[in-house]
Formats: sequence, structure tokens, C-alpha cells
Amino acid sequence: MMGQILSGKEIAEKIKHETRIELERIKERGISPKLVAVQVGENPSSQVYLNAQKKNCQSMGILYETKNLEPGISESELISFIERLNGDKSITGIILQLPLPSGMDVRKVQSKIAPEKDVEGVNPANLGWILYGRPVLAPCTALAVKELIDSTKVDLYGKEVVMVGHSDIVGKPVALLLVDRFATVSICHIGTSDKGMLEQHVKRAEILIVAVGKAHLIKGDWVRDGAIVIDVGINKLGDKIVGDVEFETAIQHASWITPVPGGVGPVTTAILLRNTITAAKLISFNL
Repeated sequence: MMGQILSGKEIAEKIKHETRIELERIKERGISPKLVAVQVGENPSSQVYLNAQKKNCQSMGILYETKNLEPGISESELISFIERLNGDKSITGIILQLPLPSGMDVRKVQSKIAPEKDVEGVNPANLGWILYGRPVLAPCTALAVKELIDSTKVDLYGKEVVMVGHSDIVGKPVALLLVDRFATVSICHIGTSDKGMLEQHVKRAEILIVAVGKAHLIKGDWVRDGAIVIDVGINKLGDKIVGDVEFETAIQHASWITPVPGGVGPVTTAILLRNTITAAKLISFNL
């Protein structure tokens, strides 16, 4: 029996609708959210994301501005610039576009974004609230994964969850978010693969989440019958965009599976907009 496609578009529209309502509510109280994106140097891939951010913000009614900095800027100068944005009361959200120039400490720079303006949820303080089970501004993709899983109405209690990938913005926060719901979570990474154990872990997953960035890393016939599969990966394979999971085979085993593109991506974008409104409320209402 073929699995059902877990499209992110409908979920994203629901989040956007709720966000629009909340935006109108806070605007009535004199609050105008403004998101500023900081980019160092020129990067064609980054420009695609910046254009998408601007388009989505404008469609929502959120002020949006890009700050383009010279590629030769030093790390200390970049930090000083971010600190000036932190102090600008007209700005309610800050997003740091990656990659940064070689030699810069990404985590150090991200940690300088004021927690209440950190719409991507990458400041250590915001990541720490996830550990406490009280996420406020959490990484957008991690929250998108949670929203997609919740949309299936699955009871996470005791479920065997396998998270393939252990990044700071997906793997680790997803694991914490789901552990807090009493799922049994295993995290796999390069060490798991090198020891030849990845297939064994994947085969026992009732809920499988993959965020590695390697096309078809997970073979479709590894997927357990009835599993929920959330594929975060976006890879170019020839003239196609594919995920980290072999979709055509995996859908024959899964109960639900996200497509690539059209799965996690739209929900992540919607979460960014929701986080932007949350950040504006944190600043304006001193929450």
C-alpha cells in the first residue's frame, strides 16, 4: 500500500493564516515588526533565499530590509554591526545569512544576535530554552519538522524515532523537542554510518527524520512499513531536486512521507514568519 504524501503547503498556509491574524492584532497596538537580514559578500544561493524572505514578508505585511556588507569585513566589525542592530528599536528581528567568509566563527557571531530578536533561534539562550522544554524562538526547520509530524495526529509517546543528522539547527533541537513528548529518540551521524549501523537504526524507526544533505543516503527499502518519513534534505541530482531519502521506493513502505521539494521547506518559511511576529511581541510586550 502506497504511503500518503505529507505536503507542507497546506500546513504552511494554516500557519501563515494564523500569523496574519496575530500580526493584525499587534499592529492595532502600534507594533510594526521589521526583519533585517545581514549578508556578508555576494552569494548567488543566498540571494535566492533573501529574495524568498523578502517576498514572503511583503506578502504578510512585515517590513523587510537586507544589509549587504563588504566581503572583507572582519569578524569583530561584523559583531559590532550586529550589536548596533540589536540596539535599534525599530528592528524587531535579525537573521544572519550563511555562509560567512572563511575564518569567521559562525557560532560566535550568531551568539551576538539579541535572543529576543533571534528569529532563527540560533542564539545559545534560545537553544537552551528547548532543553528546558519551553521553546520560545527555536530553529525554524526543527519546528517545521515537529509541525509536520503533529499533522499526522500520531501519538509520540514511546514511539521509536530515528534522527539522521545532528546539526545545531535541525538534528539536535528536533531530538530535544520530541524527547520532551516522550518519544524514544536515537541520533545517527557520520560515526553511525562509518560503523555500518545506519541501516539497522533506520529499519527500526517508526518515525524517521533525515537532515544530512546527501542525495538518496537513505535507501527506500530500509524504511519500516508504516513509518512516518520527514526528509529535510535538498540536493541537486542531475537536473532534479531530490531529498536524502529514495522517495520512489520509500513511499511504498511509509504511511506518510514528505516530498522534496514541497515538504519541509514551505513550513520552515512559515515558521520564520511566525517567529518574526513572536520576536516583535517579546520586544514590545517585554515577555
